[in-house]
Order: sequence, then structure tokens, then C-alpha cells
Amino acid sequence: MAYQTLQQEYLQIPVVTRAYTTACVLTTAAVQLEIITPFQLYFNPDLILRNYQVWRLITNFLFFGPVGFNFLFNMIFLYRYCRMLEEGSFRGRTADFVFMFLFGGFLMTIFGIFVSLVFLGQAFTIMLVYVWSRRNPNVRMNFFGLLNFQAPFLPWVLMGFSLLLGNSIIVDLLGIVVGHVYFFLEDVFPNQPGGGRWLKTPSIIKMLFETPEEDANYNPLPEERPGGFPWGEGQRLGG
Repeated sequence: MAYQTLQQEYLQIPVVTRAYTTACVLTTAAVQLEIITPFQLYFNPDLILRNYQVWRLITNFLFFGPVGFNFLFNMIFLYRYCRMLEEGSFRGRTADFVFMFLFGGFLMTIFGIFVSLVFLGQAFTIMLVYVWSRRNPNVRMNFFGLLNFQAPFLPWVLMGFSLLLGNSIIVDLLGIVVGHVYFFLEDVFPNQPGGGRWLKTPSIIKMLFETPEEDANYNPLPEERPGGFPWGEGQRLGG
């Protein structure tokens, strides 16, 4: 009975969020069980071009390090904000959400070459957080019960927290930059005088990821509490 409930809850997670978070967890489990090693996953342009190890273009986004605080922290943020985007501004637009993944991943891969990053999953998470935060500017956030701020400041707070933990802020900055590029091209520039929509989801992606009819019993994640955990709770102004 418990298994069926767990399975039902799992299948209610939107398809893109479910696929990505599952891939991240399975990749980490495979490394923990020593089935594979991080050396087989990291981003290496030479091995991709010369040895045709093209899987590295994907696997470097799936590994967040060994199981520990950093892994759990990233997984919670990845799951929550990826799901809220998919159930919020991308609801019924699965193909457009997949295209955002591809666009963001492509830019990060290009930038990653110049800043010598070997794993880009954390930067990708920050990109998702950035886009969500800019599309929900009136949400008030609470971080560890210590800081209160508006949602658009969340990526910067996370970068400061990362700095306190002794991590490089290059990863967070990359996620913020790519997130801003997407947000500007998708949400800002088309509404400017003389602007236009440069980001258009290719028809082949729309054919592959046509959104099925919604399940009448589908229960979306409530967006009015975007944090859902002590270090990132939030509520809408006036709510």
C-alpha cells in the first residue's frame, strides 16, 4: 500500500522535473556504489571532440558530488524550483520548458569551456532559481529564519551562502548570467519597443514533447510556499 502511494506521488511529479531529478539521483547512486566514477562523467572538451565521449555533455549536469549536505541542498533546490517552474509559468508548455533546458545547457557548456568548470549541475540549478525568482518578484523569502527578502534576491543570497561554505562563486555567477540571458530574451526583450521574440521552440521539440491532457486528479505543488523547507520559505505579498 505504501509502495503504491509512493509510486502515485512520484508519477504526479511533472515529467521534466521527474526525469531530471531522477537522473541526478541515479547518477549519484551509481557513483556511490562505484558502478561508475566521476572521471567518466565530468565535462572535458578534448575527450568529447577527440574520443567522441559525447555523453559528457549531459552527465556533467547530473552529478552534484558525493551524498552529503551539498548534494541534498542542491537536490532540494533543484526539485522545488524546477517543479514550480514546470507547474507555474511553463504549465501546459512542456516543449518550451525542454527548450529552456537545452538553451541553458548549451550556453553553460560554451561558457564552461572558458571558466574551466567540469560539473555544471549546480549552475543549472541556480539558472532555474533565477528564472523563477524573476517571474515571481512579489514573493517574500525567508532564508534559515535569518534573512527576509524579495524573491529576485534569492540567487544572490544563495551565492553568498555558497561563498560562506568556501565554494567558488563562479558556478553561481554562471547560473545567474545564463538565467538572466534567458529571462531577458524570453520575458523582457519581446516587450520592448522594436523588440521581438528570438527564442522560439523548434517544431521538432514541440512534436516530441506535446503536453498530454491534464489529469483531473493532478495536484500541483503550491507556489505560494516556494521554499517548503527552513532555508527558503516564501509567501506572496499581501498573502
